Amino acid sequence: MTPEMVMSLAYQGMKVTLFLAGPLILTALAIGLLVSLFQAATQINEMTLTFIPKILGVFGVMVLTGPWLIKLITNFTTELFHNIPLMLG
Repeated sequence: MTPEMVMSLAYQGMKVTLFLAGPLILTALAIGLLVSLFQAATQINEMTLTFIPKILGVFGVMVLTGPWLIKLITNFTTELFHNIPLMLG
C-alpha cells in the first residue's frame, strides 16, 4: 500500500464524514442561531428552550436526507471492501 493510496483513502473518508455530518450540524447551528435571536429579542433566558427545536430540526433533516446519507456511506463502504485486494497486493 503506497502513501498515495493511504492519503487518497483518508481524503475520501474525511469527505464522506463531512457529507454525512454537514447537513445535521448546519441544521443544528441554524436553529440554534434562530432560537438565540428569539431569546435575545424576548429576553427569555431558558436554557432548555434550544433543545427541542434542535432535536426536531435534526430529526427532520435526517428523515429528508436519510436515503442519500445511507446511499453515500453504503457506496463508500462497498468501494472500500472491493479495493481491499488492491491494497494488499
